[in-house]
Amino acid sequence: MNFLARLLRFLFWLLVVSWGVALLRRAVGWLLRGAAPRAGANGGGGEVARRLQRDPLCGTHVSEEIAFPLREGGNTLYFCSEKCRQEYASSQRYAANG
Repeated sequence: MNFLARLLRFLFWLLVVSWGVALLRRAVGWLLRGAAPRAGANGGGGEVARRLQRDPLCGTHVSEEIAFPLREGGNTLYFCSEKCRQEYASSQRYAANG
């Protein structure tokens, strides 16, 4: 009987501690979300919206901030990697010659 009582007491405290940890995680997450700047409908909050551009070679969407740009004529093309940009530039060079 003593073993069963200890087992039940252990399971009870395990349940209490796990609920406490879950509650603490939720509270910390809520506090961190409240501290982060938000962009409202009026554009306030100081956060700039990121625009995604489509890579013309492979079709991947990439942010303008981390993209590899290539100026062509009056346009700027955005690529997901240096490799895609080089492949596009070399294919355009051969297309212009041929």
